[in-house]
Amino acid sequence: MRRTLAALAAAALLCLTGCAGSAASDRPLVVVTTNILGDVVSHLAGDDIDVMTLMRPGADPHSFEISAAEAARMRSADLLVANGLGLEEGLQHHLDAAKADGVSTIVAGDAVTVLPYTSTDADGADDPHFWTDPAQMIAVVDRLTPELEKLGGAAVAERSAAYRAQLEQLDADMTAAFAAIPAERRALITNHHVFGYLAARFDFRLIGAVIPGGTTLAAPSTSDLADLVSAIDEGKVPTIFAESSSPDRLVRALAEEADRHVEVTELFTESLTDASGDAPDYLTMMRVNTQRIATGLSP
Repeated sequence: MRRTLAALAAAALLCLTGCAGSAASDRPLVVVTTNILGDVVSHLAGDDIDVMTLMRPGADPHSFEISAAEAARMRSADLLVANGLGLEEGLQHHLDAAKADGVSTIVAGDAVTVLPYTSTDADGADDPHFWTDPAQMIAVVDRLTPELEKLGGAAVAERSAAYRAQLEQLDADMTAAFAAIPAERRALITNHHVFGYLAARFDFRLIGAVIPGGTTLAAPSTSDLADLVSAIDEGKVPTIFAESSSPDRLVRALAEEADRHVEVTELFTESLTDASGDAPDYLTMMRVNTQRIATGLSP
């Protein structure tokens, strides 16, 4: 009964928001929180399952908001897929409400080998940015496949095997690209702690990040910024990386304060772009980031 009422509420809200003219799909509905996971789920689901991704291109997963209609659809979905590990901070109450309504939920973070944030100011919290290591995303695909198969049939397993092979090739290509960077130059500074899994997988050192802790909702102190400038100078860091979903003003200010020339390069880390951007899907995002990191840190 609760699921039926939730479905009726979702339909009513969608009509109120201008969706009255469209025919309802008879396919199962999977609602996904982030656009990175939404892209992966869409590749596995194909045309057999409706996939609704809540996070818009270019948004910050820590703070994006959803409409009342989208919240209602979460509570009437056949499956809800979330990142977990504290990533969707602004969405957690909606996730809890959907689960309380009996919506079947997959938390991708439960499928990976979780690492803590490497920064001491994160107080040992779990790092939710596992997708920066494609081997971790393979584990997520393996977790998603049987549940999506229940909704979309055997074709899901075929698409999953093909996508898994692409992830394995991505991992091999990233390994080869990063192997060309001398060990002493494998040092990363970003505006947010997002590369812990990539660093562990491909042997990088995380020098620091502009925003302290494990969330983009924090703010750096003057001493934090001064320490980062010193780290840039002492480590002879050639490039620091700004994330596309976060303002880069502080990153550029850091580069200007350094006693040596430092490039600032944009990476796509927590959000995909729209179809016209440089990171319209997860595989492309990872390849673009790999090329930019390798170029920025190579002699």
